[in-house]
Amino acid sequence: MNLDGASCGELIASVRGRLPAEHGLTLGFGDCLVEVSCSTHALAVVLADYFQEFLCPPRAPDIFISLHESAILHPPHPFVFKQPEPGKTGIKEAWVDFPDGRMVRKERTGMLFLFGGEEHLAVGPCLANTNQVVNFINNRFIAWKLLKGSLLGHAAGVVLNNRGLALAGISGAGKSTLALHLMGRGACFVSNDRLMVEKKGTGLVMCGVGKQPRINPGTALTVPGLSGVIEDRDKARYASLSRDTLWALEEKHDAPIHRYYGSGRFVLEAPLTGLVILNWKPTGAPTTFRAMGANRSALLASAFVKRPGLFFKPPLKRGFKAPDISTYAALLSSVEMFELSGGTDFAEGARACLGILSPGVGGAP
Repeated sequence: MNLDGASCGELIASVRGRLPAEHGLTLGFGDCLVEVSCSTHALAVVLADYFQEFLCPPRAPDIFISLHESAILHPPHPFVFKQPEPGKTGIKEAWVDFPDGRMVRKERTGMLFLFGGEEHLAVGPCLANTNQVVNFINNRFIAWKLLKGSLLGHAAGVVLNNRGLALAGISGAGKSTLALHLMGRGACFVSNDRLMVEKKGTGLVMCGVGKQPRINPGTALTVPGLSGVIEDRDKARYASLSRDTLWALEEKHDAPIHRYYGSGRFVLEAPLTGLVILNWKPTGAPTTFRAMGANRSALLASAFVKRPGLFFKPPLKRGFKAPDISTYAALLSSVEMFELSGGTDFAEGARACLGILSPGVGGAP
């Protein structure tokens, strides 16, 4: 199949005309309703299982997304390659901009993602790349929230006793692992790696995305209750590895919240009470936990502020202005901010965070 069209809208219409998407599901992400239509029943079944906590009856949606199973397509458009981030290697994405939207291509899989205005579409080998499809659905929700004024943070989130805690840090700092340790102590899951923050009433609210945790073997084998994520045939192989080697493995496994923690433990919205910066390293040194006073802006810039990336292209007519660090600092000025430094110790980190979520338990004031 050729991908015909000189604009984003024409390309989307061409795909939808040739590959009808008639198998649907509706997702409720907080105050946003997302309708997803798939060209195959098999993909709709997989997505309904993945997003089962967020399924809801059909209503007029805020976002409509169509997903189309096909062979890899090769549009004749002049793609621009996205250069890898510092410390990374390999080109992963390329894009083409149109006056009415954008097309992004995943270089390793050939998946194409088109979006602009009210139109959102993915086409390619969707069933073989469901993780990218899930990310696209969540990215459309993130874009919707950002256009309404939310700020995007690079953080996991948990909530307990109606007190929400954001866990921020660079990639590999252990945000998801610490969140899962806190879930074992009664907290509910809000988000894995992305949080939107906005002012609501007299306080702040954090909003997560419907992304199940993707954990490495070190997390699966050390967080209570998650060993079942790893197949028995692999456990012996992992057991022979050193601690540092095990934690450095980039072999991600899904750990669905409903499967390992029960229903009702994944909520997308909670009050934002505190922010913890994970600034620790696996050195074996004692873990230090302290409240932050000065230098908040520098820590926010290095560990919390997240740019949306290629999957956010605000319409020119909306006059969107990208927030700077002063905007983040002003919004979060009322939030208690803490730092975990020294050596990485998830049990100690969880104890300290629990003190924020349940004052009087110990660890934090």
